[in-house]
Amino acid sequence: MSDKAAVVFTAKSIERILREGGTSSWRLDRNHARQCVFAVCTRNANADWVEGPEAHHAAFLVGKISDVVPAPSAEGRYLIQFSEYALVNVPDAWKGDRNPVKYADLKDLGIEPAKLKWKPMPEPSEMSEPMPHTKPLAGGSPLTMAEAKKGLALTFGVAPEAIEITIRG
Repeated sequence: MSDKAAVVFTAKSIERILREGGTSSWRLDRNHARQCVFAVCTRNANADWVEGPEAHHAAFLVGKISDVVPAPSAEGRYLIQFSEYALVNVPDAWKGDRNPVKYADLKDLGIEPAKLKWKPMPEPSEMSEPMPHTKPLAGGSPLTMAEAKKGLALTFGVAPEAIEITIRG
C-alpha cells in the first residue's frame, strides 16, 4: 500500500475535523489529492482562531482518505473526507512551506500507518463554515495594513512579518 499523503497546516481542532467528516477548506488540485491514501493534519498554532492545543508544526491526526469533494460553504475549496482516523503526536512535521497543503510520504514524516490505532470516522454532524479570515467584513469597512497582513498570513500559513504589501496609486 502506498503511504502517499496530503499534508495540511490547520488551526482546526480534532473535534471539528471529526464533526466535518475530514479536513477542509483547502485550495488544492483535487485529482492530485485523490491519489493520496492519507491526509496528515499539522497544527497552525499561530492563527488567531486556533482551536487545538497541539504544538505549532506538530502532526496530530492522520486520516485515511475516502474522497476529496467540494467544500460545502467555500467555493473553489475542497474537503478531504476520511473513512478512518488515528491520533498522532509528531513534533515539527510541518516544515514551514508557503502553501498550507503539500504532499509527502508518511515515512518521511516519521509515521508508520501499520502501527497506528485506527478508528472509524463518525458521521459528519456539521457542515464546514467559512474560516474567520474568509468571512466578509461587516459593512465593508476598510482594513488596516496590520489586519491585511494578519489575514494573508492565515491564508498562506506564514507569519504576518513575512507578508509585504505594495500599494500603487
